[in-house]
Amino acid sequence: SCAGLRSLLQGLSFTVKYYSKHNHLQTMCPCSKIKPKKCHILDCSESACTYRTAPPGSILPCRFFSCKEGTKVTSKRTQNTSTVTSELLHQNLLKSEQENWNVISPIYKSMTKRIKEKLEELHNMYVFSSGSPRMRLGENVYFEENGCIFLSKADDDEGNADILFSTEDLGFSDAFIQRIRISPDQRYMAISLKSENSEEATCIVMKLGHIPVVEKVIPSVFSFEWAANDVLYYTTQKNLKCHNVFMTTFTYQKHTKLVYTEEDARFFVDIYCTKDRRFLTINSNSKTTSEVWLVDCRCPFESPALVQARTRGVIYHVEHRNDQLYILTTHGEPAEYKAISTDNYIHRINLDTYCRSGRENWQLVYALEKKTKLVDFEMFSDDCVLFLKNAGHLYLTVISFFSHSVQSIKLPTWACEFELESHPEHTTSTCYFQLSSPVHPPKRFAYSFKENNLIEQAVQEVPIITNCHTTRLLAKSKDETLVPLTVFHNTNSKELHRKPLLVHVYGAYGIDLNMSFKEEKLMLIEEGWILAYCHVRGGGEQGLSWHRDGCQHNKLKGLHDLRACITLLHQLGFSQPKHTALAAASAGGVLAGALCNTDPQLLRAVVLQAPFIDVLNTMMKTHLPLTIEEQEEWGNPLEDEKCMKYIKSYCPYQNIKPQCYPSVFITAYENDQRIPLTGVLQYVQKLRKAALDHASRTREKGNWTPNIILDIQANGSHCDSSWEHSLNE
Repeated sequence: SCAGLRSLLQGLSFTVKYYSKHNHLQTMCPCSKIKPKKCHILDCSESACTYRTAPPGSILPCRFFSCKEGTKVTSKRTQNTSTVTSELLHQNLLKSEQENWNVISPIYKSMTKRIKEKLEELHNMYVFSSGSPRMRLGENVYFEENGCIFLSKADDDEGNADILFSTEDLGFSDAFIQRIRISPDQRYMAISLKSENSEEATCIVMKLGHIPVVEKVIPSVFSFEWAANDVLYYTTQKNLKCHNVFMTTFTYQKHTKLVYTEEDARFFVDIYCTKDRRFLTINSNSKTTSEVWLVDCRCPFESPALVQARTRGVIYHVEHRNDQLYILTTHGEPAEYKAISTDNYIHRINLDTYCRSGRENWQLVYALEKKTKLVDFEMFSDDCVLFLKNAGHLYLTVISFFSHSVQSIKLPTWACEFELESHPEHTTSTCYFQLSSPVHPPKRFAYSFKENNLIEQAVQEVPIITNCHTTRLLAKSKDETLVPLTVFHNTNSKELHRKPLLVHVYGAYGIDLNMSFKEEKLMLIEEGWILAYCHVRGGGEQGLSWHRDGCQHNKLKGLHDLRACITLLHQLGFSQPKHTALAAASAGGVLAGALCNTDPQLLRAVVLQAPFIDVLNTMMKTHLPLTIEEQEEWGNPLEDEKCMKYIKSYCPYQNIKPQCYPSVFITAYENDQRIPLTGVLQYVQKLRKAALDHASRTREKGNWTPNIILDIQANGSHCDSSWEHSLNE
């Protein structure tokens, strides 16, 4: 029975953490290391299910560069003595760090055992509260647990379920289910499988029936959607790039053809269906610019129609309802998101003619206030829901197409993160979502369009966190800009200036700090730690302008913001430098590493995960597949000497010098395609030498020597790994 299966699977520590519709505006930073087991959850939109990772085609909250040595080799002549020497140097450094780790790691064995037991206890306490979401299509209900996809009947009270797919049975035991799409007539199911050690996924198309069978296997697939019952569109990924869209059919004359190619290396292509499944959208996005093409799902073999030609600096995303397009765009001033509609009706004219009419048909529906972040949106038949963030608080804004009104509701003050649940039927009268914070497990809420009210849903046996206080502060940066901070601490803690403080920072790509619930954060609070989250410029916490004010030639502003945040915390009595640690992952390593060079006295320890710490050398290597598109974030030092000097002024690797550094713990991954392991090895070697040089000169003064530790993980990839692996880490 389904109940028996669920009981068995729950014994395997299955967890549900994130489920939310894959859309262009929603981002998350998958950088916390205590994460769900990779039996990823169904995430449904109409007949679509997805596990929520980074939104395809949007700014990934991770470092973008491929790190494989020799990613592109122009000729055999280049593989000469220098290549051999470089490889030998890499192997020697790797061996040296592994030996160093083998000596150091046993020191922490007893502490590791205690922490692991506590985290497992917290994990088991909170993991089952949200359950596995169901997707109902007619009388059928689909759900996924522990690498298996199940089908049950909506009216089956006994909990019976059939297994449609199992990763282990088909020989994919080392892979997890990343995305699921079910065809409109439910005859086919497309699934993407991805392993922890690879950036590329494989798409499996199953023909459903009494005995489901594998119909087609498509390698290196990124996104896919059913345009019709037997017509699947998909994008392919190669070297971290996604430029081609294909269409394949499964009945009558089976064939596959290329329907779209992106020629600009700065752009990344993905596909989606609108909420009402009227159109399939082909979305080509760079960091700052986008372009959308529409495929009419009623005529899936016709050529795509362009909505609006790309304009540098203008981003837009398309939805549809009642024969009208609704567009979220940054067009116009201020350059923040606005909701607009089109004044022509699609059914009255040819789609291609309609799309060619362009922006002159755009009419403003709603504009965001200054310093407001659009986190996500969802289109319904009579309403559009916007989730917004302003001054650290979350808001639910509902635009009613029926009453032509706008209602905004401030969500609970403790909430820092939300997850929008999937709503297969766009005609539903209720919007469901979950709220959480780093120390508050997810709580389910519902907004009723009919009643115009917010209802907290009952959750089975979820312990209430009552001993944690949340404080929101503003730090004044070097240029007088006020920078938001969010601080958590135990309400029972006394003498906060004596407590250890863990500061978090990211500040890149317009991505917010990940503030969803994590067991290790709650564990730290219970043990008396203070947690601080610095929402510095370069991130997205206060809208698109907040990102623009912290990228390229403004990158140092993020460093100034971080310094101001930590200084304010100490001034207000939250810990002190000798008890302060700084945590950062991926591109967050730029600001963390830079602060170590400029203000090491503010910190006692730094924890870096897959850090990006050599901006200059990486941006000089154009043979890397994603260097060109990264120029919109960091600049182009090859063609701009001022840019080169500017990057060199803050680049962590370039500015290491003999001084008293904090202790540093770095986790790196052998299979990380975005952060060069060689660069991390060289950074550690250079940092350790500088720290030892300073210690040898000042030993008589009693200065301490910091620990510089590198843990190289053989498994896992960039800031993303299974529950078991991340728990061990």
